[in-house]
Amino acid sequence: MNDATERGAGGHSLPLEAPRPRRKGIYILPNLFTLAALFGGFYAIVMAMNGRFDQAAVGVFAAMVLDSLDGRVARLTRTQSAFGEQMDSLADMVSFGAAPALIVYEWALKGLGKLGWIAAFVYCSCAALRLARFNTNIGVVDRRFFQGLPSPAAAALVTGFIWVVDDAGVQGAGRFEVLVWGAFAMTLYAGLTMVTNVPFYSFKDVNFRRTVPFIVTVAIALGIALITLHPPIVLFGLFCAYGLSGYVVYGYRKSKGKPVSVIATSTDEPDEAGLHH
Repeated sequence: MNDATERGAGGHSLPLEAPRPRRKGIYILPNLFTLAALFGGFYAIVMAMNGRFDQAAVGVFAAMVLDSLDGRVARLTRTQSAFGEQMDSLADMVSFGAAPALIVYEWALKGLGKLGWIAAFVYCSCAALRLARFNTNIGVVDRRFFQGLPSPAAAALVTGFIWVVDDAGVQGAGRFEVLVWGAFAMTLYAGLTMVTNVPFYSFKDVNFRRTVPFIVTVAIALGIALITLHPPIVLFGLFCAYGLSGYVVYGYRKSKGKPVSVIATSTDEPDEAGLHH
């Protein structure tokens, strides 16, 4: 008699009940950061509906900070999970896809009619496509670079533009045609750049456990002081520089005859053939 059977009345063998699979729990610490980032995106949408576009921008930027922490916390505490990865993608879609699109539509694009909501939808759909491509290509992309503009940086371009203008005291962007079309162009640029193959530096090869010269610490302190001097302008300027950096790297590599693709290894999947050129 084996372990899977037992003797019943009359000597007949009866199958033992299979042990129940243990239910998997959820790591709370990294998911708290993810939920907080999701709240930042939701808060931004609510603030935009109430006309508080400065607070909407703050909500998106806060979500960016929290989103950058959840993965690092999970790796440091060894609490990575498939659930956490899916939760992170869904939160990113809200905070950096839907939220910026709705905010910029309420702020400026509403007055353009169909052109306005089409631009907002292009941004939102490109964010979804970018996140889906990131999840499926995570094993074949050079980790030093992002394939296309990352969605948090794209959200920073759109909401940072709104934050700077609102901080300047301009109420009602729809009254100024230059701001409306500026928001329109920024929305399309950020959205379409997310789905390009242009390489953007990911900073993932920076080792925070390695010792650095003292001057690096001083430079970080000066950088923090510079941001606190005037957060809207400084942060928007930094992300504008980052949003252009990928095209600079692409042009430099192209001019030197170096490969411009960030795909580290090729696959035989027919649906991914166009990603390796």
